[in-house]
Amino acid sequence: MEGEYYKTKESVEEYIELAREVNGGQLIEKITKFLPIDSLLLEIGSGPGTDWKVLSNYYKVIGSDNSTEFLYHLSNKYPHGEFLLLDAITLKTSQKFDGIYSNKVMHHLKDNELSASIKRQYDILNADGIICHSFWKGQGSEIFKGLFVNYHTKESLMTLYQDNFEILYIEAYDEFDHKDSLLLIAKKK
Repeated sequence: MEGEYYKTKESVEEYIELAREVNGGQLIEKITKFLPIDSLLLEIGSGPGTDWKVLSNYYKVIGSDNSTEFLYHLSNKYPHGEFLLLDAITLKTSQKFDGIYSNKVMHHLKDNELSASIKRQYDILNADGIICHSFWKGQGSEIFKGLFVNYHTKESLMTLYQDNFEILYIEAYDEFDHKDSLLLIAKKK
């Protein structure tokens, strides 16, 4: 992933403050309809840990991030949690999971990187494993705060995921603006 925004102490502190009121509660509520409670779940891009905390009420959740600054924050805030240094593309871990979750993380990947990540997610999921990812809805891409942001449509996500996953749910929802986001939930084929 391009950009150094999430790599410095200052930018991590800025992001934590910006995201203070934001959590994926509505997304997590949706995944609980597809992934049994107490399943082993990997969260990709745990960031400030807001969603990790909510997820841990339902699942045995292992958090991850590609930023050592976020991992330091997470380890201090949640000393009993387990957090891995993982890149969202390569996901270099030998562990297998029942589910994988991310909230506005995969949109930092170019389409070819997302395709590689999808294949790797497939590899580290147990049979019938569930994925749940949110994306910004739209067309094209941009650089925001030095980070690549790739917008998606229902159709583009279905095309990217359909070879490896059965799409169970894909809908637009409101995060900051009307229908500005997409939630995808799918099951390993």
